[in-house]
Amino acid sequence: MKLFVGGFPLDIAEIELVKIFNSFGTVNTIKIVRDKKTRKCKGYAFLEMTDQAGADRAIEGLDGTPMGDRLLSVKPAADKPAPKPPMQQRSFRPQQSGSYSNTRPEKDFAAKKRPRI
Repeated sequence: MKLFVGGFPLDIAEIELVKIFNSFGTVNTIKIVRDKKTRKCKGYAFLEMTDQAGADRAIEGLDGTPMGDRLLSVKPAADKPAPKPPMQQRSFRPQQSGSYSNTRPEKDFAAKKRPRI
């Protein structure tokens, strides 16, 4: 089961988090989320545990636990949102209202001749 873990100190190492969570069950994977440019920790991670029971024990035992000057938040990870469907191809044809008329427009939109200079 995949867990969201937040609120831990920004300088914590992955191995330290794994040790904490291994006391509740086996950790398969961990990914501490970092800023793309600076590579600094953003203060949250995603962790996958081998079984549901271990994940439930970790949530029960660690959610709300103080860590340094922060409170640890451990929750089931939300599923990734479904990818957006591709944009429809844009049409450059004018929209039609669906009705037609035999009357002439009030103004003639034909190109006007430019005055000679």
